[in-house]
This record gives sequence, structure tokens and C-alpha cells, in this order.
Amino acid sequence: MVRGLWIGSRVLLLLLWQPALAAVVASVDRADVELNESFTLKVTVDTAIDTEPDVSALDAEFVIGQRSHLSNTTIVNGQISRSRTWTYVLMARRAGDLVIPPVTVGAEESNPIMITVAPPTAALPGEADIFVTADVDHRESFVQAQVLYTIKVYRSVATRQPRLTEPAIDGVEVLVEVAGDERSYESILNGKAYNVVERVYALFPQESGALTIAPARFEARVLRDGRITGRKIFESEAIDVTVNPIPAPPDDYPDAVWFPARAVELSEDWSRPPDSLPAGEPITRHVTIAAVGQLSTQIPVVEPAVADSVKVYPDKPELRDNVDVGGIRAVRKDQYAMIGVAPGDIELPALDLPWWNIDKAAWEVASLPGTTIRILPSGNEPPPPEVAAAPADEAVAETAAATVIHSDLWRRVSEILAAAWVLTLIAWWWSGRRPKREPRASEEPPVYKRQGKLLKAARNAAEAGDAAELKASLLEWGRLEWPHRAPRSVGELAARVDLPLSVQLEEFCSATYGPGAGDWDGAALAKSLRAIKVLKEEKEARPVDELPPLIPEDALRVRNIQA
Repeated sequence: MVRGLWIGSRVLLLLLWQPALAAVVASVDRADVELNESFTLKVTVDTAIDTEPDVSALDAEFVIGQRSHLSNTTIVNGQISRSRTWTYVLMARRAGDLVIPPVTVGAEESNPIMITVAPPTAALPGEADIFVTADVDHRESFVQAQVLYTIKVYRSVATRQPRLTEPAIDGVEVLVEVAGDERSYESILNGKAYNVVERVYALFPQESGALTIAPARFEARVLRDGRITGRKIFESEAIDVTVNPIPAPPDDYPDAVWFPARAVELSEDWSRPPDSLPAGEPITRHVTIAAVGQLSTQIPVVEPAVADSVKVYPDKPELRDNVDVGGIRAVRKDQYAMIGVAPGDIELPALDLPWWNIDKAAWEVASLPGTTIRILPSGNEPPPPEVAAAPADEAVAETAAATVIHSDLWRRVSEILAAAWVLTLIAWWWSGRRPKREPRASEEPPVYKRQGKLLKAARNAAEAGDAAELKASLLEWGRLEWPHRAPRSVGELAARVDLPLSVQLEEFCSATYGPGAGDWDGAALAKSLRAIKVLKEEKEARPVDELPPLIPEDALRVRNIQA
């Protein structure tokens, strides 16, 4: 009885709102939804105004998702009329009978709308038609050590317009890399067949502390018994990872560089056999370091030790990153040109690279055995004097003397040519080395590092309440993210990123630009800047399947003209 009177009073309230608010009309696609199911709110204005609706009142009871707008021009009997429609994808924060409050557009307000939100259907994984799981290979890790984060979407029913949203990462700063292509396969759980889509990400925390990974979210419309539902949302569990600080180096290698990985291997090859190298002739040594579970830019430099009788000229290293079953597989290949200047045997000592095994949480050492280089004389050496004096008759002695003179002449010529070759190599190396120094001093850091600094500056500005610095840092970040069409305002940037950052940026714009200027929540904005997720429309993303949308997105941008 009480419930009926409450609903009746709300309906009466809605009817009283209708006549006064004819200029702004709000409507929903469905009035009965489930708690984990999204629905669409449309706000239509019968004039072509440029003022954006104020939807901040919706945030108390609803999560605001994707947004779009459409301008419409109609010509009837020579009369031109224009209107604009804003569309918002909403999801209720709780179950029950809820009222969508009026949306303000300029000086007008829309009508309120009542909807009924039912509790979600509960079913365990293996029994539900759709569910999402997420896991990491290490719940406890170290700074710069790889953590593999795996998302799996299980579906036993057909879906339409699927979308898998990457989770937000909170806490410490993290570098995120995609560890391979998306995989699809079949699985049977409790006798039920599922199609599984799997994505793997490699996370590299850059500082110690607590790392929190928000639930992964899968959105889709479900096709069941010939009927299609509204968009439903399925989420995984949140995951916490403890990131420990860098441990002390091993006792045998007190100067060891911190290098965490799952596996490390050293190898080498030579351009020619090193056991018979004539003096003055070059030889090239290639030293390769391969590491699983680390980025190539983090592989430390291993400088091989050589004797004074060998000149070494290092070249620019070759770096590359691939995907392995253990995550990112990094390779660093160093090249050294070596020239022996004096004959003899030269022992190159073994190369040792201490590294931290992230699976065993212990120090290990990757080694490359030592090598012997044998440098031969540059030409034929003259025979000993006693051999030259051995001939029995004068003719043989003269022949031997001539042979000695001829051999000595060619030896001198070979030494001169070898010296000229060495000088040519040194001049070539010096001429190629000098111009390289200038660009190295002016080289900019990688884009992701510059973006990381800008995000950190934006967070500090948000916490300090410095709006000007916050805007400058965010727009500079946007210029790096979209170099060919950088956002010109924070509002434009908000339209290109996903929740929760988009909502915080819009509130920031309203507080600093809008007519209702006021305070903005710097702490909440700083928290949402821990991880930025670019919307699918702005950044190419692989959908869970290749099914096209029911309404092409380009159609939403077309202006309709009816005669």
C-alpha cells in the first residue's frame, strides 16, 4: 500500500513536470533494466543551441558511459527547424525504483524519468552464460619486474556489439605492454561449452608500493531465444599486487645493475675465426643478451675487457622486443670492431651478467666463456741467420741472400700497408663518431616517458589545486597521444578518454569554464589520472569478436535533411 502511494506520487510529479519543460525532452530506451545492464538516455532540444547539457546530477545514482550527439535539420513546406540530441549510456549504481533527475540545458530543464532496476542474475563461473576472469602470475613482485596480467572472457551464448574495456590501474606508476595478440579458443566447464577470448598484458611497476588492478569489464548485448537484450556488463574480480623495493646486490657482484627477468642468456659470434688473426686486420665480435620478462631498454651494457695490444671500436647496439610464452622477450646485440696491433695470444676474460630471477626471487649470473685471440705477424718473417749461412756453395748462398732481401722487402711493404689500414680505420671511426655526439645530447626521451612525467605533473597540480598547470600538462599529454589532431581543450580531451577520468575532466571544465563555476575535486581527479584509457573511437582497439554494430557510428555524425 505504501509502495503504491509512493509510486503514484512520483508519477503525479512526472506529469506535473511535462507541460513546463517542452523545450528539453528526455527519454530512455527501456524503463526496466538489471543492475549490471546499461540503458540509453536521450536528451533532445528543439533548437540548434551550442550549450552542452549539465548531467552532473546523474552521477549520484548512475554511472555515465559513452556519450554522443546528433544535429538534425528538417525542412517542411519551406520552414526550417533544427534540433540537437545528446545520447548517454547509463548504468544504475543500485537496484530499486530510481528517478533520473532533470538534465539542465542552458536555462531549461528536461523532464524526470522513473526506471525500475532489478538485481542481477547470479550464477557461478561455469554455470553462467557469460563471465570474466582475471589473474596475475605474481601477487608479489619487485620494481621494474614483469607481472603478466591475463583477462579471459567466457561466452556460451551469442553476443552483439561486444566491447572489452582494459581495467584501470591504481597505486604505483606502471608501464603497460601488450604481450601478444588476442587469442580465441574453446573450453568446457562443468559440461558447458564456452568460447574463450584471452588477452595478456605485461605490467612493469616503476616504484614500490601497492598496485591495484580494477575489475576488467566486458559489455555486450546478449542474443538469447531469438531476442536481444540491452547492453549488459560483466566484470572480473579486482586484483592487488605488492611491489617490493629493489633488493641489495649479491655479495660477489656488489656493483651489479638491477636487472629482473624470467630468463637471461648470453651468446657471441665472430665475423672470422679469432684463433688466426693477422696483425692489422679487423675482426668483428657480436655479443647478444636475450632476456625473457624484460624490455630491451632495461638490459644493462656489458663492456668486454681487452688487452692494450687490441684496439676496440664499439658500434651502436641493436635493440628489439618480441613476444614469448613468458611475456616480453628482449634482445640487445652489441657489435665491436677489433684490430690486433701486435702478434701474440690475447685472453679475453669471461663475461658475467648478474640478474634477478623473478620466478625464484633470487640472484643468478648469466656467463659467457672466455676466448683466446691469436694475432699472427702481418707478413713473412726473415729466416734465422744460421739458416742463411748454411748453403754449401756460393751460388746457393747468393740465392739464399736474394731470398732474404726479397722477403724483407715484402715484409716492410706489408707493415706499411697494415699501418695505413689502421690509420684509415681510425680516421673513419673518428669522422663517424664526431657528428653523433651532438644529436645524442639533444635526444628526447621516449614518448611514454615524457607522457609519464606529464601525468605526474598533472596529478601534482590536481592535488595542489593548480588549474593552469593541470590544463597545460593534460593538453601537452594529448599532443603526444594524438600528434596529428591534438585536443585543443580539456573538454575535448574528456570526450576521448573513458571513465572515470572523463567524468572528472568534465567536472573540472564545468568548475573552471562553465556558468556554474565553483570548486573541483582535485584528489579525485588526481586518482583518476593514475591510468588513462583512450576510447575505442580514438584509439584502435581489438574487439572481442568482429561482429559489426547494428547502427554504424558514421551514421550518427550525418546531418539529416528531410524535404
